[in-house]
Amino acid sequence: MKEFAVSLDPENRKPYYEQIYEAVRDAILSGRIPRGEKLPSTRSEAKFLSCSRSTVELAYDQLLAEGYLESQPYRGYYVCDVRDLYHLPENGREQTSSVPEEPLYPTEEYAVDFSPNGIDLEHFPYASMGRIMRGLLLDEGERLLRSSAPFGDGNLRQIICDYLYQSRNVNCRPGQIVIGAGNEYLQILLSQILGGGRRVAMESPTYLRAFRTFQNIGYPVEEIPMDREGMRADLLEKTAADLVYVMPSHQFPMGTVMPMKRRLELLNWAAQEEGRYIIEDDYDSEFRYRGKPVPALQGMDRSGSVIYLGTFSRSIAPAVRVSYLVLPQRLLGCLREKCGFYSCTVPAVMQQSIYHFMKDGYFEKNLNRMRGLYKAKHDFLLGELRKRPWVKRILGENSGLHLLAAVRTGMTEEELTADCRAQGIRMYGLSEYFLSGRPAFPEPVFLFGYGGLSREEIAAGLAALDGILGKE
Repeated sequence: MKEFAVSLDPENRKPYYEQIYEAVRDAILSGRIPRGEKLPSTRSEAKFLSCSRSTVELAYDQLLAEGYLESQPYRGYYVCDVRDLYHLPENGREQTSSVPEEPLYPTEEYAVDFSPNGIDLEHFPYASMGRIMRGLLLDEGERLLRSSAPFGDGNLRQIICDYLYQSRNVNCRPGQIVIGAGNEYLQILLSQILGGGRRVAMESPTYLRAFRTFQNIGYPVEEIPMDREGMRADLLEKTAADLVYVMPSHQFPMGTVMPMKRRLELLNWAAQEEGRYIIEDDYDSEFRYRGKPVPALQGMDRSGSVIYLGTFSRSIAPAVRVSYLVLPQRLLGCLREKCGFYSCTVPAVMQQSIYHFMKDGYFEKNLNRMRGLYKAKHDFLLGELRKRPWVKRILGENSGLHLLAAVRTGMTEEELTADCRAQGIRMYGLSEYFLSGRPAFPEPVFLFGYGGLSREEIAAGLAALDGILGKE
């Protein structure tokens, strides 16, 4: 097609790339740009709109990430077919989402630990949080020492509700939010709401803490292989699962962003039978370094089939142990009946500290600062990996707090991990995240977490790998 006309409004608060993205997306959904149509090149579209080429590239990248476009090497961008799956049944139900934590490892000391769970605590606003907590204890100490509401304090649930709508397009009311001490606790609570006899489908490779928690609950797990778009919905249909656990915004460990078409396939699966639910773990959704964050699956749900799981472990700190469920409206009666007598597992002082941390603007400032710091580390690690002759390919770019690299080596994953350990370097092989079998890669693949490392530590770890792999 020729250049696509977009009225770029300088008075609009949205950046130009977002205005372009929305115009093209709406044209695709309305059928004005048909399936298979080739879009103009970023260069020609930028010239036509009198904007920078990078602005158009950001818009196209976002459309690509959400599954509206596909990129064909040396040919350009083409429109995908999403219309057949786009209309979902309207049952007046509601939705959910989630965020995770990660596998447990030995507490050994390493010079460099490429843990995908690491976060940067050096730049946390300790002084601001300290002032908030001291003020609360002095002014409201007696009230804070009493038991709080069973599902969390109302003001915290309200501000989480507002934050999720603004940042993730999650549609809910404060009464649908349940506060709990960590994702594992909320999974256990959820099993009491949903009842026994459930069967869970999970991607493989997968987030092992969630997998082990489901095992402890007594829910059998159906292993569903992934392709480049995430969980294969065609294989899901062949299982007896009535629950699906997915991370559509940033799958752990592969870093896959699930495109629109696959999301709609999952939502259609859930809407086909009463009692089916999707548990959306919104893992690392806050940390995306290129394009606009992909909205949560929960915001697309029209059948009340999505249970959203989120946490502050990455956006604030792991030690706060505050996670939250967003339950569909139809599960609230069961929640009150079965769990209404429970006490909230998060202390009132921590709940109120996070509330004021968000209300007073510290959360937003800290999150924006950490995005910048993590992007700098991401870009540094990515650039350094690209220089290495032993790196065959890199996966999971542009979001989250880890990258994956396939390594050219005659060693096995276990042998290379052992050699690194002897040098004081902790490595994480992809194979340990598969539920069964072996990875579908001919060479070892490793996770390179950078959140808790400095540039100097990243460089030192890669230099050690250079020494080990250079001896082959």
